[in-house]
Amino acid sequence: MSLTGIRFLVLLGDGVDGAAIRAALPPTAPVHTAALHDAALRMPVILEEAAPDVALVASDDLNSMIGVIRDISSREPNVPIAVLFGGSPDNGFVGAAFEAGAEDVIVLPQPSDELAFAIEKAIARRRGPSQGALAPMIAILGPKGGTGKTLTACNLAVALANLGHRPVIVDIDLQFGDVGLALGLRPTKTIYDLAVAAGDLDADKVENFVTQHSSGASALLAPTRPDHAAAVTISFLRKVFELLRGQYDFVIVDTPPAFSPEVIAAVDSSSHLCLVGMLDVLSLKDTKIGVETLARMGYDPAELTVVLNRADTSVGIAQGDVELLLGRAPDILVPSDRAIPKAITAGKTIVEEEPKSGAGQAFSDLADHYLKEAETAQAAAASTTEQQAGTTGRRFALRRR
Repeated sequence: MSLTGIRFLVLLGDGVDGAAIRAALPPTAPVHTAALHDAALRMPVILEEAAPDVALVASDDLNSMIGVIRDISSREPNVPIAVLFGGSPDNGFVGAAFEAGAEDVIVLPQPSDELAFAIEKAIARRRGPSQGALAPMIAILGPKGGTGKTLTACNLAVALANLGHRPVIVDIDLQFGDVGLALGLRPTKTIYDLAVAAGDLDADKVENFVTQHSSGASALLAPTRPDHAAAVTISFLRKVFELLRGQYDFVIVDTPPAFSPEVIAAVDSSSHLCLVGMLDVLSLKDTKIGVETLARMGYDPAELTVVLNRADTSVGIAQGDVELLLGRAPDILVPSDRAIPKAITAGKTIVEEEPKSGAGQAFSDLADHYLKEAETAQAAAASTTEQQAGTTGRRFALRRR
């Protein structure tokens, strides 16, 4: 998403560098700045003057912020509030800030681009994926290698394409990505070539570097050489994600087995997170760590989609043991199938080769899962639009009287 066209209310505590915050906002954005202590006394007037879409509350004094956050939230419940704090807030304050109505707590100082992205994320959390025209973006995650992330990403994309949708996979395993190999695609154009190409980055340019698959799915492939990875920056990835979400029905991101900066960028940009594990003790342990890590990053474990590959392998681990270890049941169980490695060797997915097999059906079920979530989000968006239209009409009528 973009911050362009958004009206900001910036409330500054004593000693906070307002210029650094302003530098993170679009130059033409309407910004109404006021002192935090003044806002505590005359909030209704400030909100009327600013008519904000977003409120930024910045201070080094934790206690002075909570009442102001609560006041804004109660008066303007649809305005996202980002807390900018120049220190190290403890867990007690963070919890209190969220309870008061804040969408995010951002620690200062930060580079302008990082601060801008953090503000975008706070807005997105309040609005949710249904508020914009961006397509669902699914990050396929797994702390441990070899669990089948690429297998899951490719089969999910082909299954969605088979149902008449336009998915695209972005392979951000920048050193050892295998999406091209798994789909039988020749990597003549990669994300590295896009990153170093001359000219501005826009939707038409990105489309020129996407490779088409026979199923109707598309892929932005990983670099062919590990040393090319450095050319793909975090800010570049975020822009690519946003552009692709405006062009395709689904964006699926295949990630490397780590919480590296590019993976964190994908997580923060995504509307859905899919955690992939395998039925063995080591993989389940790492999957549990992945769930806990995402929880510390602010993502509700209940909202993750968990895929368990080789789920019928006889290794002495019962389904109840899996649920006890992970704290929840997996959403999709993919059984072992000898046809899977044969299909990969041929550059095919199991959804193409054996769609009625247990594994093929499991990946089709995963596609259905995300289609249902997308339909739910669209229905919520339509309902919200109707409510906002009604509210706008009522406010306009009141002004006229």
